[in-house]
Amino acid sequence: MKEIAIIDDDVYIGNMLEELLLREGYRVTRAYSGTEALMLLKSRRPDLVLLDLMLPGLGGEEVLPKIQNIPVIILSAKTDVQDKVSMLLGGAADYITKPFEARELLARITVQLRGRIQEEGHQILSFGGLDLDTQTHEAGNGEKKVRLTKTEYAILKLLMQNPSQVITKSQILDRISEDTPDCMESSLKVHISNLRKKLRRLDEKEYIESVWGIGFKML
Repeated sequence: MKEIAIIDDDVYIGNMLEELLLREGYRVTRAYSGTEALMLLKSRRPDLVLLDLMLPGLGGEEVLPKIQNIPVIILSAKTDVQDKVSMLLGGAADYITKPFEARELLARITVQLRGRIQEEGHQILSFGGLDLDTQTHEAGNGEKKVRLTKTEYAILKLLMQNPSQVITKSQILDRISEDTPDCMESSLKVHISNLRKKLRRLDEKEYIESVWGIGFKML
């Protein structure tokens, strides 16, 4: 299930967007200010961000450059062409002027997520000498490679996409549920143990750290 973050201080618009996205099968998180948005993005990595520009405190223009490797669609009442050009050149994937048609927004979201899936299909994630091929589902260190199961791959990919964060067990189960619905809390420990064993074959190095009582992170 894809996750979309709504960053908008207008409660009415936010509620409308959340209801629309939930109805379409997306998972939704929300933030009501620029500062809250940055705090949210430190703990979660949504698949797409809907960003209003006129936020209290830290404005959307200041938040945008701090959002890395996540497509951002600007939702703004600003209709000036220069505003649109500035945001698109500044890293936004798309710009929609308020008010907007729900069908158009959903279509633009679909286009951005489709492009992200295609891009990720040929991506190599790297951390601490470990590489993960998102197309072949192989982890490697130099010439040595190990083949991962679907669940092992989903866990390692999540950890490598958030290498500086401790990912809780519930977050892991939540984020990989779309691809591996058979992974339960009771079996998660076994999957991670098997993943560690496979990675250890590469160079006897531990790549995944257990944070007692919380979850896991990359070493």
